[in-house]
Amino acid sequence: MRLIILVILGGAIFFTIYNSFFKEKKEVLQIGNAAPDFELIDMNGETHRLSEYKGQGVFLNFWGTWCKPCEREFPIIDKYYREYKSEGIQVLAVNIAESNFVVQDYIERKDLSFPVLIDKNKSVMLVYNIKPLPTTILVNPEGKIEKIITGEMSDENILNYINQIKPE
Repeated sequence: MRLIILVILGGAIFFTIYNSFFKEKKEVLQIGNAAPDFELIDMNGETHRLSEYKGQGVFLNFWGTWCKPCEREFPIIDKYYREYKSEGIQVLAVNIAESNFVVQDYIERKDLSFPVLIDKNKSVMLVYNIKPLPTTILVNPEGKIEKIITGEMSDENILNYINQIKPE
């Protein structure tokens, strides 16, 4: 019995070491990298492609309806979106794989005006290596990542970040 347990443990250790050396290394996005392009559909059925926003600053926010920090940020983000949209600031809120019904209900309750996209199969989340929610990626008008913010942002932070990516 001990021999069987030792063989199983040895196999598990070997498998773990093998996987850590030979698994595909995922490139982590960094400031200055080109923001990976993606195409998602918003809650109104319109297609949004990140590359179509070149020349504008994009506030790319990954979120979930269950996320309390997201809930606290959204009124502030929406306020600044309404104020700076005409100056070339775009907000794309990417929901992580929740149902259309749940997301639509959330948008209506919060009276959000910016586009809300759903990453149904989590492909964009994986490409951007999103771990905690909320995570916000600031994309400058040249299409490069200006800043990566994980966690909740204050009113002052959000305004500063919008000014960082506002087109000249």
